Amino acid sequence: MDATLAPAAAALAPSSLEKAVEQARLAVGLPVGTRIVAAMSGGVDSTVTAALLAKAGYDVVGVTLQLYDHGAAVSRKGACCAGQDILDARMAAERIGIPHYVLDYESRFKEQVIEDFADAYLRGETPIPCVRCNQTVKFRDLLDVARDLGAEAMATGHYVQRAFAGGGNRPQLRRAADPAKDQSYFLFATTAEQLDFLRFPLGGMDKPTVRQVAAELGLAIADKPDSQDICFVPEGKYTTVIDRIRPQGALPGDMVHLDGRVLGRHEGVTRYTIGQRRGLNVAVGDPLFVVRIDADKRQVIVGPREALLTRALSLKEGNWLGAEDSLEAAAAAGAPVLARVRSTREPVPGRLALADGEPRLVFDGLEEGVAPGQACVLYDPADPERVLGGGFIAATERAAL
Repeated sequence: MDATLAPAAAALAPSSLEKAVEQARLAVGLPVGTRIVAAMSGGVDSTVTAALLAKAGYDVVGVTLQLYDHGAAVSRKGACCAGQDILDARMAAERIGIPHYVLDYESRFKEQVIEDFADAYLRGETPIPCVRCNQTVKFRDLLDVARDLGAEAMATGHYVQRAFAGGGNRPQLRRAADPAKDQSYFLFATTAEQLDFLRFPLGGMDKPTVRQVAAELGLAIADKPDSQDICFVPEGKYTTVIDRIRPQGALPGDMVHLDGRVLGRHEGVTRYTIGQRRGLNVAVGDPLFVVRIDADKRQVIVGPREALLTRALSLKEGNWLGAEDSLEAAAAAGAPVLARVRSTREPVPGRLALADGEPRLVFDGLEEGVAPGQACVLYDPADPERVLGGGFIAATERAAL
């Protein structure tokens, strides 16, 4: 394997290359020669992951999932897991010198991710399909494939860290060393059992270094753009997907003010998300925002910006990686946490609670624009880099105006 990469690798300063290889070896923590499955999406990160593991002396098997194959999404730049990306993964595996398999997961991806995405919008939620994909197809189904192939671990190109800290004997999920690339928000649903099997060799690196390594190893995807938006949504127009598989989402309804006034009509609840201001097509003088969606009544409720302020939320489908046995146990104990309700926001302080047997988060202050369906990811206040778990937002409690 090393001989295949040697000519291009010679251009890289040995210390830099050896540092990257050593980081990968430390992230794996298994003897050289161990079989590892590398999940290869066709992008820069997963390709470099596979290449570094091969260079480190592991028995690497590349696996690519074909997740969808429809319309403009296949050929547009910045997609993943379809069309050109599969070809890129295959060519990269050949360049690295590892076996490579492509698995057709279109049907399960459609059922577990795309249809779930559309159904969430029909319920008036704002879904986060990247979390659902990691939770089901990638970190559940693909892990089973890795075990069937005789692997001792599966490695991905995600920017998170897996580490043993504080003298514990179970690995922790931690934020990436590069805050700009940290993907811990999207991996909160990773279970303790899955974390035992997973490895993240790039978690301690930044993106410029990853691209440099890719270029010096002679990998053709070194300058390939990162995937953008939602992979299966052509040109970022998510309603195109929803209208195709759940056309009832385009049924019209009333645009209603918080005070009960009907301000006009809308073209379907799936066109709106919490916090949206543009495209409401109603005017009452002051700016209005979507503050709630009542899917059963087909109503989009709007109000002033202060109506977006949230003091608490309830959680569903929880996952817990902390010292307690479960999210419910941590909530019963009133555990303090740092809560992150959007991937683009920093965590804010709050406290878990239990209400009617269901976990609840109460913010220390007020948080704006919290949307059901999004993830609420929890971090340790005593160690803010550590992911404690989280859940999907089931409902919100608006602050008193």
